[in-house]
Amino acid sequence: MKIEDILKSKVSLAPMAGITDYVLRSLVRKYSKEALITTEMISSEALTQVKDTVITKRDENHSPISYQLSGHKPEMIANCAQYLEQFADMIDINMGCPVKKVTGGNDGCSLMRNVGLAQDIVRAVKEKVTIPVSVKFRLGFTQDEMNFVEFGESMQEAGADFITIHGRTRNQMYAGTADWGKIADLTKSVDIPVFANGDVKSIESAEKCLELSHADGVAVGRAAIGDASLIYRIEHFFKTGKRLAPPTLEEKLVDLREHLDKEIELRGERVGIKFVRKFYPFYINGVQNAAKYRSKLVLLENYDEIISALNYIKDRVCAPV
Repeated sequence: MKIEDILKSKVSLAPMAGITDYVLRSLVRKYSKEALITTEMISSEALTQVKDTVITKRDENHSPISYQLSGHKPEMIANCAQYLEQFADMIDINMGCPVKKVTGGNDGCSLMRNVGLAQDIVRAVKEKVTIPVSVKFRLGFTQDEMNFVEFGESMQEAGADFITIHGRTRNQMYAGTADWGKIADLTKSVDIPVFANGDVKSIESAEKCLELSHADGVAVGRAAIGDASLIYRIEHFFKTGKRLAPPTLEEKLVDLREHLDKEIELRGERVGIKFVRKFYPFYINGVQNAAKYRSKLVLLENYDEIISALNYIKDRVCAPV
């Protein structure tokens, strides 16, 4: 695939560790047929040791799909990219993860402090694969090190085909507000496509993000958790100007049940049930007594009891007045 074949939509699913697994990607794809979906971060060190079939799993209809790699050893990342090419339409290199255990190992956003090494990684991957290569990074490591424009230019020079940029620094983590306006400095400085990421939570925020960033598209992260149709609704708005209504609680609970069923199928009942617990708050967010329902759901270990609890929530909240 060429980059223009991959970016058929102005919206993508941003990679999130422990979140954008096979199941969530499948749910997003159920609604959007064109948006780029991205795997959770895959450690090149770990992939070298064990070929994780859970993290690499995909369906035929998952294209366009990007597989994201982290690491700081060019040859190792390049070899992993070559292995992942059998699954991927694009390889994304993580240079934006702010978590200390990642940056402390010279991976993720720490690469923004070593432009030469970052370029070596991109060049090494480009030599090993025939598919497009992208880079995801932030505004900089700290507010005093906002080198995102120069960094983006250097990634393009090294051969990157596409950029996703989160509008915060590493030190901000996910606090404060993403600075979409600053992203415009990058979009006018490079010739490759740029997607803006950070705080894109709705059709309205996606529209404002593009207006301020002048980006080619937006990458949706946490807002897609518990609302798999959000990416499609934003995509539909960009194409038609029409705003589709968000899902009802009943519709979200249908997706939650599918999410649960697919995780159990993927991981087994015991592990699948535990894995889904972190998603409950997002599916029932905004519902009266949500905290009470969430507290009950996370304690349940039996599938039938979980389904019964979900039906109880639906009957209590969705019942006609």
